Parts: sequence; structure tokens; C-alpha cells
Amino acid sequence: MKALVKFALEDRALEVRELEIPTLQPNTVLVRVHTVGVCGSDIHMWHNSQSTSSRGKLPVTLGHESAGVIAAVGVDVTEWSVGDRVVTETAASICGACALCRSGRYNLCPRREGYGLLRDGAMAEYLIAEPRVLHRIPESVSFEHAAMTEPFAVAYNAVVERANVLPGTLVVIQGAGTIGLLALQVALLRGAATTVVLGTPVDAHRLQKAKEMGATHTVDITAENPADLIATLHDGLGADLVVEATGVSIALKQSMELVRPGGAIAKVGWGPQPLDYTLDPLVKKAVTLYGCYSHTWNTWENVLRLFATGQLHPESALGGVYPIEEWETAFSAMQKGDNIKSVLRMPYGLEETAAR
Repeated sequence: MKALVKFALEDRALEVRELEIPTLQPNTVLVRVHTVGVCGSDIHMWHNSQSTSSRGKLPVTLGHESAGVIAAVGVDVTEWSVGDRVVTETAASICGACALCRSGRYNLCPRREGYGLLRDGAMAEYLIAEPRVLHRIPESVSFEHAAMTEPFAVAYNAVVERANVLPGTLVVIQGAGTIGLLALQVALLRGAATTVVLGTPVDAHRLQKAKEMGATHTVDITAENPADLIATLHDGLGADLVVEATGVSIALKQSMELVRPGGAIAKVGWGPQPLDYTLDPLVKKAVTLYGCYSHTWNTWENVLRLFATGQLHPESALGGVYPIEEWETAFSAMQKGDNIKSVLRMPYGLEETAAR
């Protein structure tokens, strides 16, 4: 099978390789991958710049935003059948025994192994998955849109499950990448009265997309100080919530400047750079800082329902569908800001009537 493999801790050490189809084990299923989304972390893995890169196994198949069809079921699998259309959560394995797993917070399991880092991922024709990570794709949702469940789940976790946006609030989103713009959609769905999306010149196209998605304001922070705008909004005291979705550590300093006293910051972005500034504004303003990581079963189910009912709009963020051989074009389109989201299409040998 074809698979996109990271083979060394070096810049651009990715290539499409021919690998053996993974072996089905008891209590697992074999998923024939149809479509897989490109994540910002995949691009970091491409350039070996992600803070988690050195913790992964090598070689490793990338990809954790998959949608496909069950091709085979192992012994003891009773609730899934060949031909079922599924998406697969990112937590390929968990211990199942720690306090976090037992209390339903398995996304935080210290022995969690994620697809595309510690376990071979979904940028391949086939993927092995435990039944506990599978979700059925609603009949009305295409594979291309279903493959965007995972990034929407990240945004949903931050905006709903962690920070709990309320109707009528002012929400500022730092970063016009995938997670930032999907967080915008979720914040609007939750009833945010005013939304401000911040970006840089590379985000010109994505800031325009933010306006099309319903953002009240967009700001290029190299041309305008967002604090000046935010001081004119609502009561002038700042944002009820700032979503930090840049992956740049210095952005948290700006978050603390823009948030109102008693407000909240939802930090989604990963940034390996050390902080060189004080966190005292968090104390002085009595701000709640939420670390937002991954998602659980209910997150995925809710996002899929919102896709099916048309209340979330993955089509508005989908910039292009590329064959796996054109992975570099797909990655580059996101890196340059041309696409909010690129997805890769695997060679697909199952019945095409299953594809919607």
C-alpha cells in the first residue's frame, strides 16, 4: 500500500513509500482510508519543527484526520461490519486503566499513543483501529467533509467544552489557520455577538474567508494594533474570550493584553519557544487560562451531528483535494495560506458507490 512516511528527524524527510498492509489483530478493524486531512502538525513534522517531533517513532506514517470504510473486522468485534463508513479518533491506543481513562478523559492519558506520531497514521491506504475510536459517518456527510471532524473537534473542545462561550460575548481569535477559523464557526454557533480574527500578511486569503464565514472584524496585526479596535467594542474592557490558535509562544502575551478582567483565554496552539515575559496579567486580571488538548467521544459525536444538520460548515474551510502523490502541493498550499484545509485522497479500490 502507499503511505506518506516521515523517515528521519530532518527537514523535508517525508516520502511516499510502498508498505505492507497492516495485519488485522483481535478486537481491531482494518479501515480502508478514503480521505485524510492535512494538519498543521503534519506540516511541522515535514519541516521537523514541531515541539513533539523528537518524541515520535521513526519511521512513522503521518496523518490523524481520517475517513474511510471498514475493510475487515477482527475476532471479537461485534458492533461494526465491513462496509461501514467511519471516522477514526486520534488516540490510537490508551492504557484504559489510569484515573484519567476511567473518568472519561482518555485524551489526557499519560500512555496515550496518537496516530501519526507514536503509531502509524492515516496517510496510507489502510489503517488499524480499535473499535472504541470509531464513529459512523452520517449518510449526508461526504468523506472529504468527514475527514475534517478532528480539527472541528479540537475547536469544539476549546470553545464549548473548555471555555464555554456564551451568547452575546466578544470573542477574539488569534490565528487565521485551520483551528482559528473552525473556532470562529463554533463561537458563532454558540451565539458570540462579536468576533475578531487576527492574522498576519500570509493570512490575507484566510482573513477574507473569516469575513465570509461571519467574522465581525478581521485584523492584520502588522498593520493595526488589535487592542485599539477591541477598546471600541462592547464596554471597552476587552474580550470575554481569547482563543490562542497560533502555535507561537509570544501570542499569549497579546492574549493577556486583549482579554477583559475576569475573562478567559483558551490556548490551543503549541509553541516550543520559551516565554520571556511575565504572566502577572493573568493574576491581576483574574483571568482563567484553559489549556485545550484533543477531544473525547462526545466531542466527535456532537461535531458529526452538527455536520449532518448543516450547523457547521466544513465545505467553507476545504481548500483542495489532492492525490497522495501530490502531498507536497497540499502541504504547501496550507503553509502559504492558500488553503485553510487540504485533504489527501487515497487510492481507493472499494466500491465507489460508498463514496459520497
